[in-house]
Amino acid sequence: MMEKTKEAGATRVEGEAPGFVPMNLALGRGVDIGTANLVCAARALDGETIVRAQRNAFMDIVSNPFTKNMLTKLDVHYVVSDGTLCVLGDPAFEFANIFNRNMRRPMKNGFISPDEINALPMIKILVESVVGRPRESGEVCYFSIPAEPIDMEMNVVYHKGIFEGILRHLGYAPRAMIEGHAVVFSELADEDFTGIGISCGGGLFNVCVCYKTVPAISFSISRGGDWIDENVARVTGIPVSRATFIKERGVDLTSPRNRVEEAIAIYYRNLITYTLDVLKHEFSQSRSLPTFPEPVVIACSGGTTMIKGFTEVFREEFDGSDFPLDVRDIRRAADPLTSVARGLLVASISEK
Repeated sequence: MMEKTKEAGATRVEGEAPGFVPMNLALGRGVDIGTANLVCAARALDGETIVRAQRNAFMDIVSNPFTKNMLTKLDVHYVVSDGTLCVLGDPAFEFANIFNRNMRRPMKNGFISPDEINALPMIKILVESVVGRPRESGEVCYFSIPAEPIDMEMNVVYHKGIFEGILRHLGYAPRAMIEGHAVVFSELADEDFTGIGISCGGGLFNVCVCYKTVPAISFSISRGGDWIDENVARVTGIPVSRATFIKERGVDLTSPRNRVEEAIAIYYRNLITYTLDVLKHEFSQSRSLPTFPEPVVIACSGGTTMIKGFTEVFREEFDGSDFPLDVRDIRRAADPLTSVARGLLVASISEK
């Protein structure tokens, strides 16, 4: 299936398909392995950056010949696993809301989910559908990994190894890069790749402090968009998938219109405050913090930043935070959902 879903300048975002057409692309890929979304960036031979995005989710539904036939006719991506029919990607989110159920997620809190028995086979299929095959064997593909979390017991060794294996099996030469570092590559070129990149994802917030491309401090925080959705669902009595749908439908954090939107605004503000508090604490404890000659820029990206009013609320909380660094500007990526993937593509092309 092939469906154009978004256009922004020179970036074209398309729905799930059987992978890129290798012969139409230059060498090098960047793939953002997010808890909520998988995003792959490649460059066409004419220089245009093309991005393919897919929700990192699946949902099991009743399996029978009629259902399979209709899904095939409607071009809905599905697989059959141990006799169970699973709808993959964006359609899983749609089905979950229609049937008032929660999606199943291969990843949780930024890592392969230990609670989902089908996590590995589903994530392999989803990654392949987004990345596609390389143009030539050994093509470089940068992929995102979380920085080590500071507020939960988890390391990236297993997670990193799984995705290295998936990409190597497809024929790529995989390279790992911390999410926040990729944000610096995509958003802070005009600042000589100096400043603070924050990837605000579904499972984690990833932070990287850089000076001229060199990361000085990197860490992740174990809260993100999923944390907001789960708490909103808990206090309002709705399914998590429904809370996600309402959040993405068009909430303005500065002027919520009902109880659910009010809960979303409250948890967003709490998450931003928590992030700034952690940043202050880590900076005060670190001996690696650069002495910047000029005030820096904080660049935020990721699907969790796409809600209306995010930047305004972030600035409000920042103004009252007594932040230890001089900050010249706080800005959101021009295309938050694809920012990490585009930064990874920059790294991939630079290596080539």
